[in-house]
Amino acid sequence: MEWVERLNQSINYMEEHLTSEVDYERLGQIACCSAYHYQRMFAYMAGVTLAEYIRRRKMSLAAVDLQGKNEKIMDVAAKYGYSSPTAFNRAFQSIHGIAPSAVKGDGAAVKSFPPMTFSIAVKGAEEMNYRIETKEVFRIIGVSAPLYKELEQNFTVVPQMWQEAASNGTIQKLAGMMDAPPAGLLGVSACHDEEQWKYWIAVSSTKDCGEFEEYTVPACTWAIFPGSGANLSIQNLEQRIITEWLPTSGYEYANAPDIEVYLNADPQNAQYEVWIPVRKKQAN
Repeated sequence: MEWVERLNQSINYMEEHLTSEVDYERLGQIACCSAYHYQRMFAYMAGVTLAEYIRRRKMSLAAVDLQGKNEKIMDVAAKYGYSSPTAFNRAFQSIHGIAPSAVKGDGAAVKSFPPMTFSIAVKGAEEMNYRIETKEVFRIIGVSAPLYKELEQNFTVVPQMWQEAASNGTIQKLAGMMDAPPAGLLGVSACHDEEQWKYWIAVSSTKDCGEFEEYTVPACTWAIFPGSGANLSIQNLEQRIITEWLPTSGYEYANAPDIEVYLNADPQNAQYEVWIPVRKKQAN
């Protein structure tokens, strides 16, 4: 249960910092993982991105502050970290469907999003196949793009990368340079807290990188899950890994990249593996 307790401790931290800065790296530290892995874990567990959850909580409290009080809208905006009244108005309307000024009148309908609490739900009706492998460092070559530290800002970055790589011949070139395991086209999310976050489309190779960039994947233990199906199926598998397997596995995230290994090129019936970096769970 300590895994769930850490998540709930991170929620407590958020509640204490809604009128200041919510530090994503601190959230990861509380949950014993990186800021990147915390955001992925949170989104799959909560069904909403971390940024959206924080926005909902701030706007819930802002509505209370504005109801029946003489507080100025600009003061409430500043209280919850919005330097621009326009940005605050946009965020408020996105949650409540009305402008902040409308809340000051009687009978205005607003929404309330209470603090979240995590718990483990017993599922297990459907089996999950996986294996644990420890690998030494390996070199990949390919193309990369920087990622934002807030995951929801990256929702268009990665699909655009794949579309461009498919249309400009990058994928075909990389396939011809693959000569080392893991054998397949790789999607690598290299998101250490101490470094610029990057997403890679790459292959494992010992060849000269030529026009491409190179990156060294650190030695790590990986939980490897096979899967197949259309594009959406890999997201479903990743959700099951985080919500069903990870909480009771005896493992937790390690500080290494997430890797998707695409074993064939058919987007409608892809064969793939999801590699999750793990370490044995540390006792408190």
